[in-house]
Amino acid sequence: MYLHATDRVVPSSQTNAVQGTIYWDAPKSIWMFIMIAGGIAAITLAPSWSGFAVFLGTTAVTICAGHSVGMHRLLIHRSFQTPKWLEYTLVWLGTLVGMAGPFGMIRAHDMRDWHQRQTICPPHPSHGAGFWRDAWWQMHCRFDLDHPPQFEVEPEIASDRVYQWIERHWMAQQLFVAIPFFLIGGMEFVLWGVCLRVAVSLIGHWMVGHFGHKQGHQGWTVEGLPVQGFNLVGLGLVTFGENWHSNHHAFPHSARLGIEKGQMDPGYWFIKCLAAVGLARKILGPADLPEREGLKRLERCEVVRPKRQKLVDEPNAIRSAPERTFVK
Repeated sequence: MYLHATDRVVPSSQTNAVQGTIYWDAPKSIWMFIMIAGGIAAITLAPSWSGFAVFLGTTAVTICAGHSVGMHRLLIHRSFQTPKWLEYTLVWLGTLVGMAGPFGMIRAHDMRDWHQRQTICPPHPSHGAGFWRDAWWQMHCRFDLDHPPQFEVEPEIASDRVYQWIERHWMAQQLFVAIPFFLIGGMEFVLWGVCLRVAVSLIGHWMVGHFGHKQGHQGWTVEGLPVQGFNLVGLGLVTFGENWHSNHHAFPHSARLGIEKGQMDPGYWFIKCLAAVGLARKILGPADLPEREGLKRLERCEVVRPKRQKLVDEPNAIRSAPERTFVK
C-alpha cells in the first residue's frame, strides 16, 4: 500500500514547522569523520585496483539495490511489492549505505518531505543554506523542532522484529561485510569496501539532495510550495535514477523516476528485472494514482540556475550561532 509522508507525520495544534534548533549530532558526525578518514587511508595508504573494484561493486549494489530500490522506492514509498525475504534483503543492503536504519531513514525522508510541503520551509530541510553550511548541517547535525508533529510508522513495519533489530544495530551491520573483506583481502579491502564506500555514498547522497532542490531541469512544478525538485541531467547512471528529483516531486508514488525519454533509471531497470522473474509486483507508475494538488506540467521544460539565498529573509528564518542554530 502506497503511503505518503503526510500519512506518517501527524501535526497537532501546537506543531510549528519552523521554530526549532540545529544541533551537532555527535554519533552521526563522528561516524562520518571515521568513514572519511578510512576512505582517505584507502586511497593514500592502500591504493590497489582490487580495492577499487571492491569499492565500485559494493557501492553499486548498496546504493542501487539497497538505498534507491530497497529503502526509497520500496520501504518508504511502497511503490512496488516483493516477497518479505527479498524486502528484508533490499532494506538491509540500504542500511549498509551507512546513513541510518530503516526507521531512521523513513523518519528523515518523511519529515523533510513534510517540511517541504509547508507554507514556509526552514533552510535545513529545504537545503536552503550555502554549499558548505548545508554540507555541515546535513551530514553532521540534526534539526529538532520545539513543537514537532507526532511521527507514526505503520504498525506492520514498526512492530517488525527484523526491522527493529536492524534499526538498533544499524552501524554494526557493516561488520557483516567488513569481516569477510578482512579475511579475503585484509585491512585494505575493509578501507575500500566499507570506509570509502560509506563516505562517498553519504557525500554523494547529500550532493544530490543539495543540488536537486536548487537547480537543474524541471518538467513539473508543484504550485504553492516553497521547495521544488530539479532533475540533475546526465547523472542517471551514477545515481541509479535518484537524480530525477523534479519527476519524484511530481509523482512520489512512482517506482519509475526517469519517466521521460532518455532519462536513464537503473533502479527501475532492476525492479523490472525482479518483476521478470516473479519477484516484484504491483509496480506503480506516474499515472497509477491521482495527481498531486497543484501539479503543473511546464510546457517548455526549463533549466533553472541557482540563486544566492539569504538565510535570514523572513522573521521566522534560521539564524546561525557558533555551536547551534535557533529559529525564533
